[in-house]
Order: sequence, then C-alpha cells, then structure tokens
Amino acid sequence: QVQLVESGGGLVQAGGSLRLSCAASGSIFSFNFLGWYRQAPGKQRESVAVITRGGSTNYADSVKGRFTISRDNAKNTVYLQMNSLKPEDTAVYYCRAVAGNDYWGQGTQVTVSS
Repeated sequence: QVQLVESGGGLVQAGGSLRLSCAASGSIFSFNFLGWYRQAPGKQRESVAVITRGGSTNYADSVKGRFTISRDNAKNTVYLQMNSLKPEDTAVYYCRAVAGNDYWGQGTQVTVSS
C-alpha cells in the first residue's frame, strides 16, 4: 500500500508562484506515471500534469508554459511548480500514482486571489 501526502498549497496573489510536493511512502521509481489533478468547487476533477516513468510529461492546455511537473526518485517525491498563477487555478490539488494499483493523496488547497 502506497500513501501519498501533498503539501505546499496555500493562498497566493494572482501572478505569484507555489510549489506543490507529493511525498510517497515507498519508491516511485517503478510507477507507470505520476500526476497532479485538481478539482474546483462545482467542477469535475481534471488532469493538470503527468509524468511517466520514462520522464515524458503532458500538461493541460490551461497550464502549459506556467506549470512544471518533475520527479525526484531519490526522495520519492513529485513536484508541481506553478508560476503566473491565476484565480481560475484555485482548486484542491491531488497527487496520483499508478503502479498496477491507483493511488491518490488527500489533496492540498490552492487559492489564488485577484
């Protein structure tokens, strides 16, 4: 059983930056992919950024050029660097890891004020 714990959320003004971290209880080296998702009030959960075991990345159109996903296998941690934040980025951000089974973190709130 893998546990994922997100951190780094908070309140930031529009144009600011935050870095989210997702620490896994076990090795992330063998995970097929790791990703960040978000869910805003009244909306469905959506994919924000994913990174594969091979290091390939994919981003939602709404965050391309502003967000960067990365992984540190030695620290069993996945990061989401978020720059030029907008009020529409406000959501609960979740970490997801897939390695046969599908694991989710508990989420971290990101609020961007205008």
